[in-house]
Amino acid sequence: MKLNELSKYKTTSKRLGRGRATGKGKTSGRGTKGQKARTGKKIRAGFEGGQTPIFQRLPKYRGFTNPNHINYQVINVSDLESLSEKKVDMETLLSHRLITRKSMPVKLLGNGELSKAFTVELDQASKSAIEKITKAGGSFISTMKPSKKADKATAKPSKSTPTPQESTVEEVES
Repeated sequence: MKLNELSKYKTTSKRLGRGRATGKGKTSGRGTKGQKARTGKKIRAGFEGGQTPIFQRLPKYRGFTNPNHINYQVINVSDLESLSEKKVDMETLLSHRLITRKSMPVKLLGNGELSKAFTVELDQASKSAIEKITKAGGSFISTMKPSKKADKATAKPSKSTPTPQESTVEEVES
């Protein structure tokens, strides 16, 4: 093995400030004067020379928007009192103009009183609304589809239930 046949492990860094012919002479690619041309501590990203930075000037971009947030069309238990049908669903509410969009989910809240028995099939309802419906002799059925996160949570086996391997070991010992 010869020295010229050895693989090169270390690459040499570009030599700066060694004359015009190198392409990185005199100011070494830093331009002329100014804070960025000086040696020492570098300035942080987003620094604008003491001027208030753009990310502080635009307050509308602050904060966090939850990607899983659901906007509901809200109706109250008192709104159901005016309906003549016994079954309340999206179609009924649309025909009576209590909701405006079929594409948005509906949530029933417990404001007001209920004297009639209804079978309510909506996306969601508050606990107080469900209590008032059942107290009046009706029932509530949720039509909300479970989220993907809920599916993952139910798919995981709980720690209290033994896995098939653990149960076979217990059977063998006894």
